[in-house]
Amino acid sequence: MIKSDALYISHVIESIKLIESYTEGVSFDEFFANRMMYDAVIRNLQVLAESTQKISLRIKEKYPQVPWRYISGFGNILVRDYLEGIDESSVWHVVVSDLLELRILFEKMKFNI
Repeated sequence: MIKSDALYISHVIESIKLIESYTEGVSFDEFFANRMMYDAVIRNLQVLAESTQKISLRIKEKYPQVPWRYISGFGNILVRDYLEGIDESSVWHVVVSDLLELRILFEKMKFNI
């Protein structure tokens, strides 16, 4: 079980780092004008969300400050609403406002499981 948790936590961290590298120094308009970048970010957000869903309840209970349900719900929206259109401002908000703090939490988690 611990091995699986460590693997999924690593997937979360890697997805966030990739998103950060894709979007560093990029504006809202530039982000949505670059379809390849947008698709790469969406894909990594999906991987991030899916990975958090596989993390054990033991870890989730140990880290209640992680918004587990929000991440899962957002991931479901990304997967199910992709063809119908995703709210771009919500995606951008997650990228610029939520990922750094989330990465820090998961990096701490990685060393304490």
